Amino acid sequence: MHSEKKIRNLFFGGVLLLALSACTLGQDYQRPETLVPIQFKNGAPWKEARPSDAVAKGNWWELYHDPVLNGLEENALQANQNLRAAYARLSQVQANLGISRSNQLPRLDLNANGGRQRTAASLTSPGQDQLSTQLNLPLVLSYEVDLWGRVRRSIEASTADVESARADYQSLMLTLQAELARNYFTLRAVDNETRLLQQTIELRRSTLSLVKSKFENGRVSQLDLSQAESELATVEAEAIGLKKRRGELENLIAVLMGLPASNFSLAQVSLRLSPPTIAPGLPSDLLERRPDVAAAERKMAAASARIGVAKTAFFPAISLTGSTGFASNETSSLFNWDNRTWGLGPAISLPIFDYGRNSAKLDKSRAVYEEAIANYRQQVLVAFQEVENGLNGLQVLHEQGKALQRATTTATLAWEISEKRYRSGLVSYLEVVDTQRSALLRERALVQLRGEQMSTSVLLIKALGGSWLSDTGKTN
Repeated sequence: MHSEKKIRNLFFGGVLLLALSACTLGQDYQRPETLVPIQFKNGAPWKEARPSDAVAKGNWWELYHDPVLNGLEENALQANQNLRAAYARLSQVQANLGISRSNQLPRLDLNANGGRQRTAASLTSPGQDQLSTQLNLPLVLSYEVDLWGRVRRSIEASTADVESARADYQSLMLTLQAELARNYFTLRAVDNETRLLQQTIELRRSTLSLVKSKFENGRVSQLDLSQAESELATVEAEAIGLKKRRGELENLIAVLMGLPASNFSLAQVSLRLSPPTIAPGLPSDLLERRPDVAAAERKMAAASARIGVAKTAFFPAISLTGSTGFASNETSSLFNWDNRTWGLGPAISLPIFDYGRNSAKLDKSRAVYEEAIANYRQQVLVAFQEVENGLNGLQVLHEQGKALQRATTTATLAWEISEKRYRSGLVSYLEVVDTQRSALLRERALVQLRGEQMSTSVLLIKALGGSWLSDTGKTN
């Protein structure tokens, strides 16, 4: 009866400790306010950040209506090695969350042990066997009473770590998609430039034939012939130089797709490059779309929870341990009911003097939290900077493209006029060379600008978090 009363007292004491474990040290995390403009380049009220980067963005690259790009993007998502490494990191963090969650449940261990020993004759009684055997087969149940919320705060921090790692994974995925699209469009711009140079080579060959004919008839000097040959060779050299640039882009795309560069190639295609119209929506929506902003915010939440974990080190840690099993000095009688054993009791650990170790840990956790806040606010500023750069870049390139188109048209017209006048013998070949160079220079600049427009549009979509708003206001 007396032992049963003790067991009841211990049981009710454990229940009381479980009830007290509802206490949690540390402040509950609150998302900080973030300075967000009402519209880009205008006023700036405050808005609470509520990242929703987990919302599916869709295949944004399909906006460009390029089947080749679509296939490249799909293959890259399956085979890119950096993306696989990021997924493995996410799995590691998810496993850590499982470890943290396991600490809120009791632990049951089987600690079987046995031994045989010989005792010195001087230490044994007459007639006592010097050889002895000891067999133990206990089940040990241990449980940490989360009196101050250490386990709960650890789970809270680990959960935020998982969400942050997931956002990092999505951010890397978005970066991969954008880099692949940018390099693809740059390669197509090189293809367009190569086609332009090939057309120019054909025209210069035709012009060289004309100059040769005139030279053989004594109508022009050796100077005109040499200039025509030089201009043709110059354009041929420039066309060869583009092959190096194209090869480098092709190899870079292969790496992004997780393929050996030697086993990958893209057929040369002349593609009309025209960037789509992208409406950015409200600046306040940006924080809900950017995975890097979400990752920074979740890191802040994890740091906040770990302040609570650090605070629990100043308070006593209480654990309950119980065991039951069998013990005997003979194998044959190990499982006899009379050889059963049990034990039950609490353990309390209270820090008395640690030379400021726990205080230093708390200071460190607070500093980590302050760092996370600064990193988050910086990431928000970078997000708005990148969107503004994209919007401004597209607008400037659009205006520049219109001016360059006019310049190209007039330069081409001047070339055609000088060509006709040369054939009629009204001007020297030097004038034809000047107008040819001017027209080619502007045409190449226009082709390069189209490629830059495509690249800038991709960067803008990336800056918007891989999603954008159409004119109807629906998220794409």
